[in-house]
Amino acid sequence: MAKSWLVVSAALACLSAPSLAAESMPTGTANPPRQLTLDRLFSSPDLSGPQPRALRLSPHGNLLTSLRARPDEKERFDLWALDTRTGKERMLVDSKQIGSGAELSEAEKMQRERARIGGSKGIVAYDWSPDGKSILVPLDGDLFLATLDGKVTRLTESKQGELNAVISPAGGYVSFVRDQNLFVQPVTGGEARALTTTGAGTVHWGEAEFVAQEEMDRRTGYWWSPGDRLIAIEKFDDAPVGVVTRTAIGAEGTTVFDQRYPAAGTPNALVELYVMKPDGSAPVKVDLGSNPDIYLARVNWTPDGSALLVQRESRDQKTLDVLQVDPATGTSFVLFTEKADARSWINLTDAYRLMRDGSLIWASERSGYRHLYRFAMGAWTQLTSGDWAVAYLAGVDEAKGRLYFAGNKDGVLEQHLYAVDIARPNVITRLTEPGWWNGGTMDGAATRIIVSRSNPNQPTQIYLADATGKRLSWINENALKEGHPYYPYLASHRDRTFGTLKAADGTTLYWEMITPPLEPGKKYPVFFQHYGGPGTGQQVTRAWDGALPQFIVDQGYVFFQIDNRGSYNRGKAFEDHIYHAMGSVEVADQLAGARFIEAQPFVDPDRVATFGWSYGGYMTLKMLEANPGVYAAGIAGAPVTKWELYDTHYTERYLGDPGKDPKSYASSNALADAARIADPLLLIHGMSDDNVVFENSTAFAATMQRHARPFEMMFYPGQTHRVGGPGISEHLWRTILDFLDQRMPAKK
Repeated sequence: MAKSWLVVSAALACLSAPSLAAESMPTGTANPPRQLTLDRLFSSPDLSGPQPRALRLSPHGNLLTSLRARPDEKERFDLWALDTRTGKERMLVDSKQIGSGAELSEAEKMQRERARIGGSKGIVAYDWSPDGKSILVPLDGDLFLATLDGKVTRLTESKQGELNAVISPAGGYVSFVRDQNLFVQPVTGGEARALTTTGAGTVHWGEAEFVAQEEMDRRTGYWWSPGDRLIAIEKFDDAPVGVVTRTAIGAEGTTVFDQRYPAAGTPNALVELYVMKPDGSAPVKVDLGSNPDIYLARVNWTPDGSALLVQRESRDQKTLDVLQVDPATGTSFVLFTEKADARSWINLTDAYRLMRDGSLIWASERSGYRHLYRFAMGAWTQLTSGDWAVAYLAGVDEAKGRLYFAGNKDGVLEQHLYAVDIARPNVITRLTEPGWWNGGTMDGAATRIIVSRSNPNQPTQIYLADATGKRLSWINENALKEGHPYYPYLASHRDRTFGTLKAADGTTLYWEMITPPLEPGKKYPVFFQHYGGPGTGQQVTRAWDGALPQFIVDQGYVFFQIDNRGSYNRGKAFEDHIYHAMGSVEVADQLAGARFIEAQPFVDPDRVATFGWSYGGYMTLKMLEANPGVYAAGIAGAPVTKWELYDTHYTERYLGDPGKDPKSYASSNALADAARIADPLLLIHGMSDDNVVFENSTAFAATMQRHARPFEMMFYPGQTHRVGGPGISEHLWRTILDFLDQRMPAKK
């Protein structure tokens, strides 16, 4: 499921008195007010300023590498390096200079879609060699090796394309997937060797199956052991998975794909795990248990390479077994098990670390909130606790026994980096400044932090800090001063206001709002945005939201959104409200938000439009169905309309098996009550969407037409779940605004 409404541009409760907190823009800008335009909003350079991706410190720490967009082409990325001692920057690999512009394979296109980088061009990933002397760079379906002197050597040249390429931990090999098989090639040169040869048809080696990529946040299907001694390789067979005929309708033709798509309640791929040597010899099958209908969630080697730790998740996602595997024999045993409550599920996470002393740092929601624990000699020690959540591990200093993590201990609207010592549980030190949404990654020894931060009035800044959080140097200050792309629009930038209200059961809900300059006696229309779905990042935060909300406000709208029960980052009880009840409590909480915003003296209650994409598009339909007359108009982008059409891992996590609980599916779907929609509706979908397949919108359109219910639609040939790109983004938002102008005309 798409993670945010931003995908379109690259994504009645008992009310309490609102708690207001305005975020003020720095003063001192003397430039005359200039309003944003659609053309400028989506052109280059990015209005948020330079936004480097994939920042990493080199193995020796002297270079910091990143992917940077070109000033004249904000969706094309090159590889850059910054000398951490001198502050000097240089481009290491120019994607246009060495790239061929070759068409990507369908497999790589789909991988990029599932990683939400489908619109990106040039270099989208890279991998440092362990000696810090070279970098593996995949580009246009082939592999290149770049050295620090600026030389680039081509490693592969094939029509098929390479996937999941990495340099092995000891630096001896480059490995990749080609033609559904795993290949290994010496870094120093020589021919690539196929470790597996049976990958063909429905059988794949070294890849992650569809649901692992789309829903489990697992992108690869093979794992090197320390020292390059062994490789653990996933084999999956899609033969049991149902075939969906996906018609990718383009501007100049239609391509039909018979896509293996595991819809809710239908068979998943058969997954096996093997261990073999780098030459493909001595394959050993891992014992994953007697039940083949499981999910291979995570695979990790212990630091000494003596064992594998495999996370095996049950089909109903209520049980997660951590298996310890002997790589020599494939035998396994359950080290420990996480179990969900009766009306809940397991949320997978990467917030864990295998330690050299044999212990394990592990994140669990067993207390109701995700917290860190230490598992050693069969015993558990809780390291963090409280009514707040750990987001992820940023680094581990094993020598000092110190953990670094991100979380919301200091408030729901902010994320900070913290440190805790294993020897002193719950003695937590905050490392970042209040008033920001912070993230960070560290080097392997956890001596330095790459901190990324933003707030409502400052686009993302990145700096290098020491282990105490002290800033050492700016990586990307991105200051809003003359020369910054957003600087000409500072005078018209509007502050964001935050507040709370109560849900029907007394739960606190957080909202945010941006208003135009308010004139006495004038009432304004509202652009009421929502996402509402589980398992994804919250929407209401003290982070930079991009320029799009400001553009909407420039058009005269009040911009408003609220995080409902069922959404992420507020603990399991908050999220579990939607268990077997999607499209219920979220709709009620959004209605509470609508009643709140309609009651504001500066709002025209007859001109509140609701907008959402993906799960948010589904929410638009459910909100219009449940509350006719409340919303003056609704825009539903790429909506799920029938949950039986969506994939197993996501849908069954929340609704269960449709064969066992058909009532939950019937009540959650958006088709049965479609005829109740009486308010103006705009339906939008990409016609090549392989995530929320196009059939969701065609089924809904047919239902509305069968019941003679009027609505409007805009379908985009060739576009996937991300409807965007040069020209397309501008057309999309012009369509949305024109629809609102027609359906919510200004009152005279």
